[in-house]
Amino acid sequence: MGNTAVKTESIISAYVHAYEEIEQEIAGLTEQQLRWKSSPSSWSVTEVLAHLVDHSIVVSFRIREILAGSPATLPGFNQDAWVAGQKANEEQISQLITIANGLVQYNSGLLERLSDEEWEKTGINFKGETVSLAAIIPAFVAHVQNHLDQIGRIKQELVEEQVQ
Repeated sequence: MGNTAVKTESIISAYVHAYEEIEQEIAGLTEQQLRWKSSPSSWSVTEVLAHLVDHSIVVSFRIREILAGSPATLPGFNQDAWVAGQKANEEQISQLITIANGLVQYNSGLLERLSDEEWEKTGINFKGETVSLAAIIPAFVAHVQNHLDQIGRIKQELVEEQVQ
């Protein structure tokens, strides 16, 4: 197995396991705790996970646009408007987990079929930057990790409010 193949396998593995820590972090929280918000403009744990599902949908589209060689600019999205517009805080967390894991499984099967050359294909993101497929997947994993930290902060704020 070449060095590129090992790196690619590592990227895919991190991607496949991206949501496991979030599932561990939210285990045992009640529906009320999952929907709790420290302020009307902040996100609940449920909304964070809904955002990550939205991000998975957008990343899925970006992957396919890059592989298709599309000249179109890769899409961005207004995360706050998406979360608010879909009433994300009313979604069931179990449904969000199922969808998140389903998208990861669907995309990982595709990623495993790609050649080294396909991993190096690029597109232009909404900021006008050239991005490779090989960079998009680790960026997604890092994005999930950032939101894992956010969930930890939300849980801490919830504990602090309950103490008062």
